[in-house]
Amino acid sequence: MELFIYLFAALFSVLNPIGTVPIFVGLTLEDSDKERSRISLWTAINVFIILIISFFFGEYVLTFFGISIEALRIAGGIIIATSGFSLLTGNFNKKRGVNKKVEDDAHRRNDIALTPLAIPMLAGPGSISLLIAFYHEHHNLSDIIVSILAIFAVAIAIFVTLRSAHYLARLLGASGIVAISRIVGFIVIAIGVQYIISSIITIVQNNFMN
Repeated sequence: MELFIYLFAALFSVLNPIGTVPIFVGLTLEDSDKERSRISLWTAINVFIILIISFFFGEYVLTFFGISIEALRIAGGIIIATSGFSLLTGNFNKKRGVNKKVEDDAHRRNDIALTPLAIPMLAGPGSISLLIAFYHEHHNLSDIIVSILAIFAVAIAIFVTLRSAHYLARLLGASGIVAISRIVGFIVIAIGVQYIISSIITIVQNNFMN
């Protein structure tokens, strides 16, 4: 249960579906309720698939390119901390690759479930690197099952959040969403810093204390 809670909390913080609410509302303003449900569902499904692929096959990609897990954790920690800092300072949306051109194109296609919502707004480099590093440390059968359940739970949370996005936007208002995003941002920064510290400690122990 502790493993489930840890992975769920870490992924939810890094993915930050609450921070996606204003963008989702803006992109689906003219859509019907049924269409919003469809987009919410497919966004959650896409994120689940991306995270599962990253969890199981990400380490093999690292091996192919000769990247160590410590290097990944440090790079992932920097990305995660940067995302958290963007949340904390209110510049998060600009860091997620959703510019005016992408937004206009999304409106024209009327299908934003894969991009920009699933990628890069939700399942970005931070969550992918987090899962690769997590799999490196937890790859026995019971841990894998718990991890899949945690990823599935995050996908459900994303669906519920996006499905309720228009209601949340009215309930919380702009200031409420900003406040929640900044609290989450602080947690995300702490997760990123912890990844960097853990990696540095591992490098020092492996190279200087043997």
